Amino acid sequence: MEARTGGIAATAPPAPGPLRDAAPGSGAPARAGAPPWYLVAVTVASTSVIVGLLWDISWHRTIGRDAFLTPAHVAIYLGALIAGTACGWLALATTFAGSAAERAAGVRFWGFRAPLGAWVCIWGSFAMLTSAPFDNWWHNAYGLDVEILSPPHAVLGLGMIGIQVGAMLMVLAHQNRHGAAGGLLRWMYIYCAGVALLMAATTVFEFTGFANQMHGSLFYRVAAIVYPAFLIAPARAGKLRGSATAIALVYMGLTLAMVWILPLFPATARLAPIYHPVTRMVPPTFPLLLVVPAVLFDLILRRGEGRPEWRLALVMGPLFVLALLAVQWPFAEFLLSPAARNPLFAADQWDYNYRPGAWQHEYWHLDRGAGGAWSAAKFWSGIAIATGTAIVTSWIGLVRGRWMKAVQR
Repeated sequence: MEARTGGIAATAPPAPGPLRDAAPGSGAPARAGAPPWYLVAVTVASTSVIVGLLWDISWHRTIGRDAFLTPAHVAIYLGALIAGTACGWLALATTFAGSAAERAAGVRFWGFRAPLGAWVCIWGSFAMLTSAPFDNWWHNAYGLDVEILSPPHAVLGLGMIGIQVGAMLMVLAHQNRHGAAGGLLRWMYIYCAGVALLMAATTVFEFTGFANQMHGSLFYRVAAIVYPAFLIAPARAGKLRGSATAIALVYMGLTLAMVWILPLFPATARLAPIYHPVTRMVPPTFPLLLVVPAVLFDLILRRGEGRPEWRLALVMGPLFVLALLAVQWPFAEFLLSPAARNPLFAADQWDYNYRPGAWQHEYWHLDRGAGGAWSAAKFWSGIAIATGTAIVTSWIGLVRGRWMKAVQR
């Protein structure tokens, strides 16, 4: 079957033979399950982008934007260069030097052929590299760090997501073609899906990143928009028994690596005003405990195979919200306590330009009534909205996951 959208042919052609996944035109067949170099390249690129992004956020929170070519920016744009170069070469090699089977395993776009994920990576690389001079001009014209969601930052963010989703789709297509033979590809796919989940979490960090927000319904409403789809869709296409759990663990592992590594490096603020002097890189906040709803998703996906997506979504949406509420509510209390103010949990770490105060250990965005007091009615109505949202995004994830299971290009 073949579907065409916007000039791009997507989903599954006749799969090439199990030994045909060498570089197109190389004439050297690869052993089944051994990832081609361009899959390794886009996986490295995806990692470089997310590590650079978390590093850059820490840089802004610790030092300020003191220059354009910071090490964090170099890591981000290096990822764009690697992904764009590798996928551009792959498109040219497949189009002009690939075998008939290799061209059949590609998607045609403007007369060229390459895997669907490669085209997504190429677009993401182009968007990121285009945003770089635009971002530099924007800061020179309007000031440093005046707002997060500026036009160049929006283009840069979409490009980052493009590279990470593209890398996941490239590995997914190889996994689907190899079946039982692609053991390493299964783990590469899970890793790429975990990076994409981390990117999604970073995108909504302002709403879900702080323990102070976890007693308000806004936290759960935003979480319901993002996380179910980014867990369910790749998990449904995964070949591991606990794919959603593994994806959540990758997200947690990468975040914790940055939480524990960044504070090892000394740094001081260089951009006034400085209200809270720091001496080391400010780490990301402790990751969300998404592994708990992920375990439940795996159980439902395994036992609900073959059932209508809407029925599964009616179960998965409420379970996601209730599971997140059950773990994040008490964990927020712990993270705001003195017991979490240590290198392991990295609590109470704030930007240099935040004025210290009682707000650091209080809850924000609480659901309040007319008199300013916490309102149970408003909170639970917000949780009801979050539950309805999670049902919709769970259904979207299930439908998208069914499509992903068929991707072989």
